[in-house]
This record gives sequence, C-alpha cells and structure tokens, in this order.
Amino acid sequence: MGEPVSLLLGVHAHQPVGNFPEVLETAHQRCYRPFLRILHRYPEFRFAAHFSGWLLDWLLEHHADDMALLREMAARGQVELFGAGDCEPVLAAIPQRDRIGQIRTLTEKLARHFGADVSGAWLTERVYIPTVVPALAECGMHYVTVDDYHFLCTGKTAAELDGFYTTEEDGRAIDLFPISEQLRYRLPFSPAAEAVAYLEDLAREGQRAAVYFDDIEKFGIWPETHEWVYEKGWLEAFIRGVLASPLIRTETYRDFHARHATRGIIYLPTTSYIEMNEWTLPAAAAAAYDALVAREKQAGSYEASKPFVRGGIWKNFFSRYAEANWMHKRMLGLSDRLAALPPGGRSAALVEPLYRAQANDAYWHGLFGGLYLPHLRREVWRNLLALEAALDALAPRPPLASIDADLDGTRELFLGNADLQAVVKLDPHAALCEFDAYRLAQNFGDVLAQRDEHYYSRLSAAPQADGGSGIASAHDRIAFKDAIEAADIVADARPRRLFLDAWLRPDGETVWPQYAAGAARAPLMSVAFAAAIDSGEVAKTYTLAGRALRVAYRLRGVPGGRFRVELNLAMPSCDGYSGRYILADGSIPCGFGQALDLAAAQALILDDRALGGALRLSASRPVDIAARPHRTVSQSEAGFEKIMQGAWLALSWPIDDAAQTVTLTLEVLADS
Repeated sequence: MGEPVSLLLGVHAHQPVGNFPEVLETAHQRCYRPFLRILHRYPEFRFAAHFSGWLLDWLLEHHADDMALLREMAARGQVELFGAGDCEPVLAAIPQRDRIGQIRTLTEKLARHFGADVSGAWLTERVYIPTVVPALAECGMHYVTVDDYHFLCTGKTAAELDGFYTTEEDGRAIDLFPISEQLRYRLPFSPAAEAVAYLEDLAREGQRAAVYFDDIEKFGIWPETHEWVYEKGWLEAFIRGVLASPLIRTETYRDFHARHATRGIIYLPTTSYIEMNEWTLPAAAAAAYDALVAREKQAGSYEASKPFVRGGIWKNFFSRYAEANWMHKRMLGLSDRLAALPPGGRSAALVEPLYRAQANDAYWHGLFGGLYLPHLRREVWRNLLALEAALDALAPRPPLASIDADLDGTRELFLGNADLQAVVKLDPHAALCEFDAYRLAQNFGDVLAQRDEHYYSRLSAAPQADGGSGIASAHDRIAFKDAIEAADIVADARPRRLFLDAWLRPDGETVWPQYAAGAARAPLMSVAFAAAIDSGEVAKTYTLAGRALRVAYRLRGVPGGRFRVELNLAMPSCDGYSGRYILADGSIPCGFGQALDLAAAQALILDDRALGGALRLSASRPVDIAARPHRTVSQSEAGFEKIMQGAWLALSWPIDDAAQTVTLTLEVLADS
C-alpha cells in the first residue's frame, strides 16, 4: 500500500458586515457552534479554518465559550487559522495600501486572541489577480488557496493538482494550493461513506493531497444542511470514516507545506470560481455563456473544454451594476483622502469605517442576495459617510466640486455642507444620484434599479426535487420565496434617482426634459439647470440650506398639461413596520410598503424609527402625491424573492399659468 492521501480540509466562515444580529445568532446556533463542538471531540482530525475579522469580533463578544474551544484546538495544533483581509474585501478591488492594512489587522487579531502564527491566507470568493501577490507576501503569507479551475486554465491536468505551486509578482513569491471542485460538490452533499470512498480512491491513484476549502455555511445554514450534517450525523460519520481509513490522513496546510516541495512555477489568470465567472456577465452574455456550456455538455466535451470556456471577471460587477460601481468609486476616493492626511492623521477610528466599507458582500450578486440586499448596501454607506464626515472635519472640502467620480463619462456635481450632501448627475436628467444626511449616516439615494438578470429564464421552472441519495447543492435548486409575475421583472427604463422630472402633455404623452447645466453658486450653495419644453422652458435650481434641500421649478410658456417630479428614497425600514407616512394632520395612512394617493397636499413626512429620524417633504403649492413601494426580484440560496428597495413618490401639479414657480423641500429631521 502506498502513502495515504492527505486531506487538507479547510472551512471559511463569514457574515456580511452589518448583517442582522438574529441572522448571526441563527448561523452560530445552526452551524458554527455544532461544527466547532463536534470537531473539538476529535483532536486527531486536523483541519484549517478562516473566520472573517468582523464575524470573529462578534463571536468573541457573544460566544466566548465556543471561541475558547477554537483557541484550545489551535493550541493543540488541531486547527490552523488562516488570515485574509479583516472585513472580507475582495483584495483585487481595493488599493495596495488597504490590502496590506486589512491582512495585517486580521493577522494581529488572530495572534492576540488565539496565539496563532498565521502563514496561510483565504482569498475572498477565490478572486485571484496576480497583483495581490506582493501584498500577501509582504504580510508574511506563504500560501493561499484558489480553485483548481484557475490551474486548469493554464493547461494543468487534474492529476497534477495534488500539491502546491509557486508564483511570483514584482519579485515577491507565494505558493498556491488548488481547491478540488470535485470535493466542493461532494462535501457535505454526498453521503459520508461515499465521500470517504472517494478520498480512498484518490490514495489508490497515488494522489498526495485532496484539497478542500469552502464555506462552512454549507455545513448547517444552506437549505436542509443542518438536519443532514448534524441531526442525521453526516459530519461525525465523515470524521469517523476518515480517521478509520488507513488510506487517509488529515493534515493542516502548514504541516503539508513543510513536508513537501513546490511542484514548480505557475502563473494563473485573473479569474474566480466557475459559477462566479457566469454571474459577473450581463444578462445577454450570460445566456450565451449558458448555451455554450449546455452545447459542450451535450456533446460530452465540457470537461475537456471547461478551462477554455470562460466568463467574466469579478470586477465586471462594477460594469454591470451602476450602483455597485458608484459605491466602489466613492470608497476609493475616500481611501485616497485618508491616505493623503499628513503624518499622524491616519487613526484607527478613521481606518475602521473604511475597512468595513470595503467588505465585499454588497458590491456583487450571484447565488446570494448581495447587492440586492438594502441593509448590506446601507452598511457600506453608513461607514462611508461616517468616514467622509470625519475627513471633512480634518481636511474640509470645497462646498461645490465637479468630477467624474464613477468614471462613466459623465461628471457629477457635489454640493455639500456640514449636514447634507447632494450629488447631481450632470446628464440630461439633472437628478440626484446621492443624497446624504451625515448625522443619520444615511444615503437616501441608495435605491437599486430593476434590471434584467439571466436567471429570470428559470422563473417558470418548477421547484427541483433531488431524486438521488444525499442532498442537492443550492446551486441546483429552483425555489420561490415570493409569487413572481411577469410585470415584476420588467427592467427600469431610467435610473432610480431623486428629482427625476417629466412633462405630461395635454394629449397624455410623457416628455422627459433634457437639462443643460447652468450656473453653480458656491456662496449661495446652489446650482441651476434649464431645459426647453415645447415652446416653453423649465428651470430647476438645487439649494442646500442647513438640513434642508430646496428644489425650485420655474416654468415659463409651457402649453398646459402637468409637471411631475419623481423621488426614489431609500429608507432603512422599507416595508417593515417601523417605516410609515405621516400626513399634515398627524394621521398615519399606511407604511412604506403600501400604496398612498394624496390630492392637493402640501406636506408629507416619511418617518422611520429604524433610521432614528425622518424626511419632511413639503411643496410651496398643493400637489398630488402618489407613493408606491419599489421592489426588485432576485435569486438567493433560499429561492427567488422580491425585495423592497425604496419608496417611489411622484409629485405632480397642473400647469395652469403661463409662468409659475413651485418649490419642493426635503428636510432631514433627526431624533434628539
């Protein structure tokens, strides 16, 4: 009998920064706690674990007893703790200085709380780009794990992926372990005996290592897995089967790395795991990619062609979703401002919100909600605005500035004071793409548009049942959390912004004014725009005054009809019980999740107890107000769901004079 195969089993534990406390608690009770407690009973079963720094902080505060078990397992050499960016950023998406800072922050945390000597790193979403190598090496990381797919793309065969390879970038070297796709889909979904038998077959074939590193949430949080892994005993059966087999040894990555030499030099392409490469494509391209993969599979040639049938790269999410790109570029701008402070100005109080705003989850969307989840985006904005306010206090900005912040070819005008910031997209709509209240740390313009998604083609499919043994991976499921109709997935024709204007002609046609930029007046904190409407004209002026934003419309010579102004407002409570409309008389007609129609109104309050404040909307003349919830449709690990992104309000009034001026005011009310 030859050498046993080394099972290098690693698990990755992460929760998005800002996730709900009850979600974290459920994850711990259903997954983290039982996993750690079972592994603790088998000291001879060696493994690796990565906990993102933000999650680790929460666990240390709320479940110190279970963290003590992890500390004990680390002390006896049973578990190797992996490093990474502290708040789970995609390293490819943040500056080099922040890569180094994030990695060092988590490394120091692991040493302080667990006595860990960290030499291996987890790459968020296994997003590999060669330029991250120098930061990893500088921080003392000797090896990282990436998918075997990355290696297959270079021409390597599966038989060559039973160890590690060495790469270098800018003269800095690091070793790379290939995570087995076959193991990712077997653990924990196939029966324990079958998984053990698969590992034994690898030993018989002379394989040195079986490399596994994947989400621990598969062991208890994904649908049906808690019952399967713990109540039905999959995990203990797997552990016992592995330990009983003379063909399998468990090892930490550190020990295996110390016993073996590199298999040689390699240069990997910029890529992630296969599913991610599809998710990052636009809908039409993703459909073409799916069709190509289907043809290859039908022809029986997919396994051979898979390395050469590639989708997009992770950063393509910034091209797909303007909202993700806007957050990302605002984050980069604030990172630059922080780095530009004079020596001694960069403090932990400033660095922490930056690192939290770099957490990956809200910037992309695939199988999981990600970008579609308002509370995750809100946490990014909460940290960005806290950092921006602090930087403004240290190094004030001019009250007016015009730049192309998101690199989309259109400039934005930033209009701000100590209380508010309004960002006007200088395109023909001249609408706000961001509206911030610093005291509340809230961007009221953070509303996601409905757009086409390639997976909408599966909405008509029935829920899929698993006909074999074991349980199905979430990648294979089709389920529905909400009833989805065709009207729910119609893509928005225009961006979801504030003060998006339309002229409703007397004949019923809708005309969208095409504004040209006018004068910006810094002393008055205002900026004006003008547009021709038929034979007339509309002028629009934004003015900031304390905690109020005033938008004045002056219409001249417009031949009748109505003028309409749309507001898309991100409110933390969305359709929760804490968000409601309050009328001028103090009555509460409904919540944000219901429809509201008011005739000849001049005031409306959007009250949000989760926000700790409210918005008061007022008009200088009576206007009709229609309010509706804006929801998007997305997929998640639990099925297709509708999510309320914000409140859509349309204010309209008749054009009954040759010349008229109407002023709309949004005032931020903060709880004392």
